[in-house]
Amino acid sequence: MHVFVTGASGWIGSAVVPELLAAGHTVSGLARSDASAAAVEAAGAVAVRGDVTDLDVLRAAAADADAVVHLAFRHDIAFTGGFADAVGSDIAAITALGEGLPDGGALTIAGGILGLASGEPATERDAPSPDSMAAGRQASTDAVLALAPRLRTSVVRLSPTVHGDGDAGFVPTLIDIARRQGVSGYPGDGSSRWTAVAREDAARLFRLAIEVAPAGSVLHGVADEGIPVREIAGTIGRHLDVPVESVPDDRLGDHFGFLAGFLGLDSPATSAITREVTGWTPTGPGLLEDLDKGHYFDPAKGSKY
Repeated sequence: MHVFVTGASGWIGSAVVPELLAAGHTVSGLARSDASAAAVEAAGAVAVRGDVTDLDVLRAAAADADAVVHLAFRHDIAFTGGFADAVGSDIAAITALGEGLPDGGALTIAGGILGLASGEPATERDAPSPDSMAAGRQASTDAVLALAPRLRTSVVRLSPTVHGDGDAGFVPTLIDIARRQGVSGYPGDGSSRWTAVAREDAARLFRLAIEVAPAGSVLHGVADEGIPVREIAGTIGRHLDVPVESVPDDRLGDHFGFLAGFLGLDSPATSAITREVTGWTPTGPGLLEDLDKGHYFDPAKGSKY
């Protein structure tokens, strides 16, 4: 197949592109800058210049493809108070991609698991409650699934941590906080659970989504189904040689900043249905094993937040 990838030079996209190429697909990737275009072409794909708001570009690129992996999201406005606008832009992009793709084409997008359910591990059949954190991007999920059966659509709900060397997300932020505070902290008793998946495993799941997932599939990019956050804090504390302590409720905001609202969520999830439907089997290290490799603790690397 010829596959068009948005977000092709990003953290996940830069793993998806070589995964697709290694499987024999041809790939084009959206690139909004010279640097992004150079990265896409260096990986062996064709750069398509534009950004996720260029709907005519998206429509035309999808029309030339057999499948689309849509990873781009306007995090620049989502994290500065414009989350609803970011979702609206995402729906417009999904609509344009769907209009461009020929009948029978495959379209998969990225979603999220954090906050999907509390207590019992969430399954692929679970929908977020209206007041949950995961509900924020449900409109994007609804938009892509509505394109079935004309298109073979799917959503890959990703763990909040897609880890590996080069990760600049939540875990590096926790490490930066522990360095600054001199304490590796966790909220409450630390029993809230965090899901994770290695980047290469996530990339393979996106490939399987466009290759074999039935139309209308919801898939879970989950390898670690629920690591207690105190275990993550303990591993960080051991590597930084700082105490590991519970942070009182009245100090969570001061200690963790924006992460305070995430760390207390008990959000385990399974990927049993995903594995059955697609044959996906994670082979990468778990998050704690990856932390023990040491690359997360290189002072030259840090969080994007």
